[in-house]
Amino acid sequence: MLVLRKPYLIFLGDVSSAVDAKTAFGVADWCPEDVLGELAYPGAAVSTGKPAMSVAEAAAAGAGSLLIGIAPVGGKLPAHWLPSLLEAVRAGLDIVSGLHTRLSDIPELAAAAQAAGVQLQDVRHGAWPRVTGTGRKRSGQRLLTVGTDCALGKKYTALALARALQARGVPASFRATGQTGVMISGSGVAIDAVVSDFVTGVAEQLSPDNEPGHWDVIEGQGSLFHPAYAGVTLGLLHGSQPDALVLCHHAGRQHIASLPDFPTPPLAEAIEAYLCAARLTNAAVRCVGISINSSALSDADWRAYRDRVEAELGLPVVDPMRGGVERLVQAIHPHKEYSHVA
Repeated sequence: MLVLRKPYLIFLGDVSSAVDAKTAFGVADWCPEDVLGELAYPGAAVSTGKPAMSVAEAAAAGAGSLLIGIAPVGGKLPAHWLPSLLEAVRAGLDIVSGLHTRLSDIPELAAAAQAAGVQLQDVRHGAWPRVTGTGRKRSGQRLLTVGTDCALGKKYTALALARALQARGVPASFRATGQTGVMISGSGVAIDAVVSDFVTGVAEQLSPDNEPGHWDVIEGQGSLFHPAYAGVTLGLLHGSQPDALVLCHHAGRQHIASLPDFPTPPLAEAIEAYLCAARLTNAAVRCVGISINSSALSDADWRAYRDRVEAELGLPVVDPMRGGVERLVQAIHPHKEYSHVA
């Protein structure tokens, strides 16, 4: 598994769109204590709100890595960024990147990193172990977030659940399976970069044996209902061997994003499909609740939607960004308090 050197100086370059900077915002939102500042070029239109810092200032303040927080079109590294990356390397910082371009394939940068004794961390291109899954029952407890589609809150739900469990005093770890999740947690695996035969085995290694009361909260990827990404979802599901599932859904999304010929399934059908698939490696798996991205709904519509879905499914329904996940935590780890949050 990758292990990244914190704290970070977030690199924003000449970013013009907040959408392109979602990695930067994810890191700044979820591990703000690990971000010293941001480096942006004149004219950049987006900021995380962190202090503006030069490479030299960040190095003097103890930065461990320059983290590339934006994803340009095509995932390629623009040539005019290279001087900033070279400056960071020569100042003793690792470079953390989730781009398709491999930093290690840039000869000048690779040579500079070797000379400085620092790491070029290509989060999407790690040297993952070539191991197949075993299905062996592991000690400890595991929860996996799954979805009716991609990009609807699986990472945020997993992060929120791990923190809420920890706040209650329950031993819990967030297990990152995507590039931004790895950058937030500082370790993990970009599971979609693993060769298909080894996804299950790597997922097993990501959440190894643990103490009986410990929960690994595993970030889900893709969706069983996505024609392109169902494969990685299934491998992660089998290798995670979850004891509990949380189904994530975007309220109002009628079809798979950008694929109108593939409708999103009814929630009850989605739950049963995930449970059926998960039973291959854990016959006792259960769905403990629903996490909704309700950003398209008014407050009143969200409350009505939540109450209706709860009545239909008999499960707690939350929006992590609109009231938190305490009611899911109650389902995972019972506690005397259990109430609706508006």
